[in-house]
Amino acid sequence: MGEARACAPLVRGLQREYPEHDVLLTCLTAAGRETIKQVYGETVLSAYLPYDYPWAVQRFLEHFRPRLGVLVETEIWPNLVRACAENGVPLLLANARLSSQSARGYLRFAGLARPAFASLAAACAQGEADAQRLRQLGVGQVTVTGNLKFDIEPDPAKAEEGRAFRAALRQRKVLLLASTREGEEELLLAGLGAQDEGTLIVLVPRHPQRFDAVAALAQRLGYTFARRSLREAPHEGQRLYLGDTMGEMAFYYALADVAVIGGSFEPLGGQNLIEACAAGVPVVTGPHMYNFADVTRLAVAAQAAIQAGDAASALRAARGLLEDPGRRASMGAAGKSLCAQHRGAAERHLAVCRGLLRAPAPG
Repeated sequence: MGEARACAPLVRGLQREYPEHDVLLTCLTAAGRETIKQVYGETVLSAYLPYDYPWAVQRFLEHFRPRLGVLVETEIWPNLVRACAENGVPLLLANARLSSQSARGYLRFAGLARPAFASLAAACAQGEADAQRLRQLGVGQVTVTGNLKFDIEPDPAKAEEGRAFRAALRQRKVLLLASTREGEEELLLAGLGAQDEGTLIVLVPRHPQRFDAVAALAQRLGYTFARRSLREAPHEGQRLYLGDTMGEMAFYYALADVAVIGGSFEPLGGQNLIEACAAGVPVVTGPHMYNFADVTRLAVAAQAAIQAGDAASALRAARGLLEDPGRRASMGAAGKSLCAQHRGAAERHLAVCRGLLRAPAPG
């Protein structure tokens, strides 16, 4: 789901420059396919990516006959990569991020990994550290392009809906727990005590299959709550608003005063904080942000985000921000400025794509 959204600026750019071509987006899950439908509607073709078996990949390529293949972030499929090379289809690894932990994992299986990475026509790395690791794994042409997610524009209709929802809450402060993962909801909700009773907690789990389980957990912990999926509005006696919908992060960020980013309180690598920064929302993360290490470092250095050592420290930091409107304003402005400074990755990706598309069509 995240990759389908992340590549939107590149997809739009390719559609503008190559209107005579169709764009095919593939996915592996039903949730991914639903995300493609939400983000792109009928403007792209969509299909499930075949299992990475040689015969399945070959039939896929023969059916669609692509001029260019784009893998997003970390999706390396050895048989797909090899088949594209054999069929003359240049393959680009876009918005590539490779943590030191992932690089070590690939190097343990270098006999399999190196041929796949070496067969890529090019890679667009989010940062210089990512680029160095990709070169170490055998990618020949690596360009540092920055992060496509800085080029994503929040859905204006959803953002406006969020602002209207926020206005209806009057003076109530809003703490967003965004993209939380299993184990984190209990950790965070249990850490919010009586001192937080005036605050509306908006909880948005990362995975839709866990929405009902998280609702049951909140109930066990004694929370009364409203659910976004039922279009319920929280009344004053309800401390929790469960964001059990997909594709609405622009809505949730627009109504938040402070955002705590999930996936970062367990060793899961964190979740994207750029959307929060773009919306002008102060960010608090946990310690485990290795999948977004460069962005986190930039946001902390710009004073748009705080990285805490654990959940208790993160909640203390969030409480402090809720009580300090001046600091919230300065952090929000810093986040917007950071995003503005780092836009342009889509155009740099397009420049690489132009070069690859100058090669003769396969077959």
